[in-house]
Amino acid sequence: QVQLVESGGGLVQAGGSLTLSCAASARTFSSLVMGWFRHTLGKEHEFVSAISWDGSNTTYVDSVKGRFTISRDNAKNMVYLQMNSLKPDDTAVYYCTAKADKAYSTYSALWNYWGQGTQVTVSS
Repeated sequence: QVQLVESGGGLVQAGGSLTLSCAASARTFSSLVMGWFRHTLGKEHEFVSAISWDGSNTTYVDSVKGRFTISRDNAKNMVYLQMNSLKPDDTAVYYCTAKADKAYSTYSALWNYWGQGTQVTVSS
């Protein structure tokens, strides 16, 4: 079983920065692909970013490339999402996710574990 707990959300002005953290309770954390999704009312969950089990590979949705950086610390069972140059369109609930197999996916249904989410609000 994998439990994920996000933190670090909040209210920030456009152009500002936030760092989201995700603490994972899983003995097999270092073997998991980790990711971040976001959700706004009336829309589907949107894939934001993912990172391979060893941190050597990362992927991002086009809208955040160059602004967001995903990273992980396997010694601490932690995943991070550094978000810079935030825009009002980035406003959403952000979810930390984990996948038991090695493959990335942008489809939310294929991710096995989800945190409770943390709200990010970017004001204009």
